[in-house]
Amino acid sequence: MRLERLNYNKIKIFLTLDDLNDRGLTKEDVWKDSLKWHQLFHEMLEEASEEFGVDIQGSVAVEIFSMQSQGMVMIVTMEEQMDDEELLEDGFIEMQVTVEGSEDILFEFQDFEDVIQMAAELNRVQIEEGSLYSYKEKYYYHVTDIAAENVHRVIAILAEYGDSAFTSIHVIQEYGKVLIESQAVKELVKYFS
Repeated sequence: MRLERLNYNKIKIFLTLDDLNDRGLTKEDVWKDSLKWHQLFHEMLEEASEEFGVDIQGSVAVEIFSMQSQGMVMIVTMEEQMDDEELLEDGFIEMQVTVEGSEDILFEFQDFEDVIQMAAELNRVQIEEGSLYSYKEKYYYHVTDIAAENVHRVIAILAEYGDSAFTSIHVIQEYGKVLIESQAVKELVKYFS
């Protein structure tokens, strides 16, 4: 589990599938609104509260983005503080949960040679799309709209050469550098094979 403070009242929590499995949960448990899920959510809020020194009371809005075989990202937004009297009356956390699926796949690579090898392997299975970025001395391959029958194969190839990215694509697009905007695999194979 990884926590990142986005601003004064917003926290991003990234959970890998291993994090969920270690706690005996699956992504489907989110939909079921299970007791285990509520316990995990409260543990995450306590950890965020300790790590960032925020007092999480009152109403919070939670957006959950499911990320294929990578896990899920939760954006927790704390509502503006109520006065003490309202807090005493309520005494609980009110949650609004939005769950969205994402077809985005984002992997990071330490070395450009790994990117070239990854591109050669994806090219062998007729995958040519995607974008390539650099950010903080790492390379990021981002692809969307992969056919359902290819998703697991693509993720297996990417995992062989890189790691699932913890940084969101929005941060990379905002602060990183676009190396290849589209058809990244095709372009990499064209110039480096």
